[in-house]
Amino acid sequence: MLKDPYNRTVTNLRISLTSRCNLRCIYCHAEGEVNPKEQMSTDEIAELMRVGAQFGIRSVKFTGGEPLLRQDLVDIIRSVPPGIESSLTTNGTLLAPKAADLKEAGLARVNVSLDTLRPERYRRITGKDCLEDALEGIDAAIHVGLTPVKINMVLLDGINEDEIDDFMAFVRGKRDLVLQVIELMEFNECRFHGDVDSVEQELNERATRVVTRRMHHRKKYCLDGAEVEVVRPLHNTEFCAFCNRLRVTSDGNLKPCLLRTDNLVNIRGKHGKELEDAFREAVSRRRPYFT
Repeated sequence: MLKDPYNRTVTNLRISLTSRCNLRCIYCHAEGEVNPKEQMSTDEIAELMRVGAQFGIRSVKFTGGEPLLRQDLVDIIRSVPPGIESSLTTNGTLLAPKAADLKEAGLARVNVSLDTLRPERYRRITGKDCLEDALEGIDAAIHVGLTPVKINMVLLDGINEDEIDDFMAFVRGKRDLVLQVIELMEFNECRFHGDVDSVEQELNERATRVVTRRMHHRKKYCLDGAEVEVVRPLHNTEFCAFCNRLRVTSDGNLKPCLLRTDNLVNIRGKHGKELEDAFREAVSRRRPYFT
């Protein structure tokens, strides 16, 4: 297993499969990618995961862009080494017809990015009229067992802050649904930063039970049959102190931190010991962004 200079063990790979997306969300940070080039091949991703398994990686999350735009996605999931749990973050709009194949290939669960339950707001946020497709994707994921489905709601000031209760009603009583309220990242000079402090304070006051998760020490609030997690990556020393992720850009760079682009390790064309050494180098460059 690999530990960085701050004694943080890396056990999770977050692999961006493509920078392409079928939506145009107003706040998208594209996993911090800058001018991405040619995306990695199926074989490159498979070898990357095999090396990760050698170093004790226990879980991999596939992201984008929109990973369901990859025609070889099922093959990529089938190449996940035994003993590694795989999950997927998607906007859900292309998920319904592919959910069963993804489950059969070995995918464990999905996160679905969904910032509103109102069609007109969905169109404003994403630039597309695809809310029903996203909701059908969630239903399909539950039906085939890609669970728990986590709903990723990015809190947007002046846009969706009044929908917290609507989302809690959406997941309430459904053990296969979890709501994640996510703090907006500082990319693209986006001005829609919601008041996460107030939201979390209200959740804490209303919760019948509060659980601190191991990952990033973030809180999960249980409220009348609804589970709500709050993800706060900004100005959060605990988020950094308990980070166990190594990211991979779609064009083949190991990325030690989402919020930095000056410490990447290129892995294109590297195999065997060269690729193993790249892993070691990337982990050695990990530094907490907030201290």
